[in-house]
Amino acid sequence: MNRIKSSITNNIGIFLVFAGPAVLAFLAVIIIPFIYGIYLTFTSWDGISRNKPFVGMANYVSVIKDGPFWSSLGLTVFYVIIAVLTVNAVAFALALLVSGKIKGSNFFRAGFFTPNLIGGIILGYIWQFIFKNILVSIGDTLNIAFLQKSWLSSSALAFAALIVVTIWQYSGYMMLIYIAGLTGVSEDVREAALIDGCTGSQVTRYIIIPLMRSSFTICIFLSITRCFMVYDLNLALTEGGPFGSTTMAAMYVYQKAFSSKQYGVGQTEAIILFLITAVIAVTQTMISKSKEVEA
Repeated sequence: MNRIKSSITNNIGIFLVFAGPAVLAFLAVIIIPFIYGIYLTFTSWDGISRNKPFVGMANYVSVIKDGPFWSSLGLTVFYVIIAVLTVNAVAFALALLVSGKIKGSNFFRAGFFTPNLIGGIILGYIWQFIFKNILVSIGDTLNIAFLQKSWLSSSALAFAALIVVTIWQYSGYMMLIYIAGLTGVSEDVREAALIDGCTGSQVTRYIIIPLMRSSFTICIFLSITRCFMVYDLNLALTEGGPFGSTTMAAMYVYQKAFSSKQYGVGQTEAIILFLITAVIAVTQTMISKSKEVEA
């Protein structure tokens, strides 16, 4: 009995030494602020004063009636659908390209991944300069009509600019995950399919892609969560303009909480955005996991 108690004590001690700091950090940075944030949704705190008047479900009622929030959320969902599909399509194509027998594949891998290392704010300002100056200059020089005017001055084109920059930023990162998935597909399986008469495209469609479902699950999950929470790129590139036409949900929540000094309402909208993102991402993961196959 003493040995069992001693073993349990030793295990607890080892856990506290190695995992304790990480658990404490997780509680302090994630769990406690999240619980406190839920509490703030039941108050009318302005984000500054010491008083946090309790208002019950009033903030949730306000959010339900807040048309601009739901408009920004609808725009965000539309942005997520387009961005997730295009980012993963481009990333998979790049992975196939650099995994082939081409010279300088390592150089191309590093080059495609580099944009992901640039912060969203810096990236947004870089592309803002490109859209407002470089592309306009090219359009004037070559007499290309759709480039002669800044994309950021038009609602539709500003949204397209967000998609373009999102693809440029995330594709390289997702590409690495797809490359890892490609290396996990046995060459014997590919060669057997080619010997049986399959073309290259058929091998990709019926052999490689089914065996890479785990990579698609991870990449789509990461794409969904990142795109739903986009803020820094939205702020630096378009600032929600023109005329609020590209204001995503995260930016709207920030403006509601800090610009309008309605922190309780903003926190409520943030919780709702989190729940929607979590439900969609977890559902996608469960569906994708159920369709995964093994070689």
